[in-house]
Amino acid sequence: MATLASNLFCIGKVEMLKINCRKKEKGRDQSNYPYKVIEITPPPKSLGVRCLPHNLQCGENVMIEGQTYTISAVTHRYQLRKGKYEPSERRLDVLSAARYVLNLYFDNLLQNS
Repeated sequence: MATLASNLFCIGKVEMLKINCRKKEKGRDQSNYPYKVIEITPPPKSLGVRCLPHNLQCGENVMIEGQTYTISAVTHRYQLRKGKYEPSERRLDVLSAARYVLNLYFDNLLQNS
């Protein structure tokens, strides 16, 4: 398993949280990647950078800081560098699980009427 390492750096009065997902040795399966997690309820709120499994899909539940969130979208962005496309950002758009169920209920209610 990849290990989560957090370091708190204090520069002047600004604090920055740096999160690293240590990769396994070469040739082994890499199970966790850093994702930028954003709760998309208005207004959008950043939940920070989290190390999560690479095979996440829409509709799955994840626990972040003791709360359950449902994944609405998974975004992988790539950037062309030196003639090769390299990953530049991994992002998860999430909703709180209660809000997700409520949205499904209202969508179903509107379709039936």
